[in-house]
Amino acid sequence: MNNYIVIFREPDGRTDTHTPDEIARHREHWAAWWGKWSGTENLSSGSALTLRGCLITGDGSTISDQIHRVGTEIVGGFLMLQAESLEEATQIAASCPIYEFGGYAEVREFQKQ
Repeated sequence: MNNYIVIFREPDGRTDTHTPDEIARHREHWAAWWGKWSGTENLSSGSALTLRGCLITGDGSTISDQIHRVGTEIVGGFLMLQAESLEEATQIAASCPIYEFGGYAEVREFQKQ
């Protein structure tokens, strides 16, 4: 098995609004998806991220109280997966609900040490 990280990028929730029903349905879809994969050897861990953070730039001495964004897009969360191949990890990530609200995922393999 190889180790992968799935990085979720999505519109900033403070600028992209949804109805309470849409949000509840989205959370239900995530709970069902997480329930499907959490009992397998493929899903190691993962989490949504808060909208608070710090950027450290330059030579490490410039610290700002913000998160990285491109336009209104942010990194919203991550998954740690184990899979036999990039293709298998990609198929697992392709089945998650991140795409419902305009998000997308990037699957990357860890370098072997």
